[in-house]
Amino acid sequence: MKIGVIASVAHRTPPKNYGPWEHIAATLAEGFVARGHDVTLFATADSETSARLVAPVASGYAETAGADAKVAEALHNSTAFGHAGEFDVLANHFDFMPLTYSRLVATPVVTTIHGFSSPNIVPVYQAFDDIAHYVAISDADRHPTLNYAATIHHGIDLAQFTFRPEHGEYLLFLGRIHPDKGTHLAIEVARLTGLPLIIAGVVQDEDYFRTAVEPHLDDAAVTYVGPVGPERRDELLGGARALLHLIGFAEPFGLAVVEALATGTPVIATPLGSMPELIRDGVTGYLVTDVKGAAAAVAEIEKLDRRAARDDVQARFSADRMIDDYLALFERIVPATPQQQGIGSPGLFSHAGL
Repeated sequence: MKIGVIASVAHRTPPKNYGPWEHIAATLAEGFVARGHDVTLFATADSETSARLVAPVASGYAETAGADAKVAEALHNSTAFGHAGEFDVLANHFDFMPLTYSRLVATPVVTTIHGFSSPNIVPVYQAFDDIAHYVAISDADRHPTLNYAATIHHGIDLAQFTFRPEHGEYLLFLGRIHPDKGTHLAIEVARLTGLPLIIAGVVQDEDYFRTAVEPHLDDAAVTYVGPVGPERRDELLGGARALLHLIGFAEPFGLAVVEALATGTPVIATPLGSMPELIRDGVTGYLVTDVKGAAAAVAEIEKLDRRAARDDVQARFSADRMIDDYLALFERIVPATPQQQGIGSPGLFSHAGL
């Protein structure tokens, strides 16, 4: 198949640090290429890919001082849909804005909904529900008013995560520093258990970091190491006694959870959103309702088999499984399209060939 992958242009693809949408887009693009498909990735110019790269935006607007997000999005999306007629399918990993072009082209658009940032964006998804092919990243994140083509859990490249049968003596928080992610609750659990806590991730809420996290930082008890790249991420995840994921919102997926399990590290999380889909309670981690429950779960961690966590990721959350699921969906959609029958038109926009 000829596949166009529309990544986000908030960050480069794959991201150097934070960027879950870009990470999944990169994993899929590489996987499609490895399976022999003709793949074009629409992403920032500083992206790295084995696919053909089309990039009207130089760098991620979230990483570039003075960048205008709306201008970057307009250039990016219009370019992708200007080339729509060259593909059998477009795989959209850039939220709802690309949908606004989807009625203007014959090429089917498979849109992965990476969560709903606000109820205000739901009407856009509803407006294109009759022609869209929506993918939910967890059953928990399916919106009741939308029709979905599939639920496809994210998958990760297990080669990037080292299984460690033995753990270190610290707890880990890895993710956005934001009240929804429960960084302050992880600090409380560390205090109750007497274990050191390492905090890693981007600060998304400066006020929250300054008032709820920074006052507790101590070289011995609680340390903040900032955003981490792949190697350091693997090291931190694999060495932890447990990953603390005490979220306060219905999280659509949670890549850090699966990544921790891939190293053998169990996860202690609140049972919101996708967590019951990702964590096998009492096998690969514990689902708890409060800080005291989390502290008690830390004491029970030795009962869990770290190999069981790794095996579960291998079975349910590998990149190969995710790639298989997307290709199977594409194959269901593509045969009925004009492009597959050899009568495709280039779409509304006229651009030079790639």
